[in-house]
Amino acid sequence: MWLSKDHQRFFMTGKEQPLPLFIESIGENNNQEPIERPAGYPCYHWLQTVDGEGAFSFEGRTYPLPKGTGILLAPNVPHHYSGRGEGWSTIYITFSGPQAAAILSSLDLQESAYYQWKVSSELQTHGKRVLDSIGSDFDLTGLDASGDIYRFLLLLKKHGTTGNTLSLSHAMDRLAPLLSFMEEKISDPGVGLMEMAEVLSVSPRYLNMMFKQSFGITAYSYFILKRIRKSKEIMTSEPHLTVKETAGRVGFRDASHFVATFRRIEGITPEHFRTLY
Repeated sequence: MWLSKDHQRFFMTGKEQPLPLFIESIGENNNQEPIERPAGYPCYHWLQTVDGEGAFSFEGRTYPLPKGTGILLAPNVPHHYSGRGEGWSTIYITFSGPQAAAILSSLDLQESAYYQWKVSSELQTHGKRVLDSIGSDFDLTGLDASGDIYRFLLLLKKHGTTGNTLSLSHAMDRLAPLLSFMEEKISDPGVGLMEMAEVLSVSPRYLNMMFKQSFGITAYSYFILKRIRKSKEIMTSEPHLTVKETAGRVGFRDASHFVATFRRIEGITPEHFRTLY
């Protein structure tokens, strides 16, 4: 640990551990000084504002950093940052690992981007909690810190937004009435994209855009997945029902369509699935 009146920093030992993702360093700077890195930093680098405001420049653009904003940078991206006015306080995390790039990609997180979120979200305070936890109970194995950085990336996925896209948490709030509608209408074979769009008073095209941003699939594809999940619950709780009866319970007009859809999604037939339970 390195500690001064305004700055505390912990260096971790992840490189000595066979971890897919690890924190290299984490720190808080209550009086952030200007930083210039013409060659970038060798690990992934996250910087967010705790109080005050700064300015962060990379790839030819400068971004304001008030509370509720942060920058994630890939390794070796040239950058510089400095405060705007007095009292710019920051938290930073540097991390790496053989699976770091793959994890970011699987979460559909940009490796170098300006992120925004609601100050009231957990993302705003997660870094401080990790820092306090490391300071009170040093993690020699790096396992807890590896979990902490993965949790941070999940929160960034859930609450962070880039450009004009909705954050996942915001999108889920917006989609909540439709998700409830899907639960209510799961046995109704007449529900299609148009009916779902009317619940939110949006166009079918906009509805699909919201679902693709949130779940990576269209609204109707999501509804089909809910129906298949529901069919699995029914088959395990009411095994006396026929495949045809189960299909009707989850909105399929005929058993053959249900069987084909179930096999495509689950890789086995409904009959095979029932033998597993």
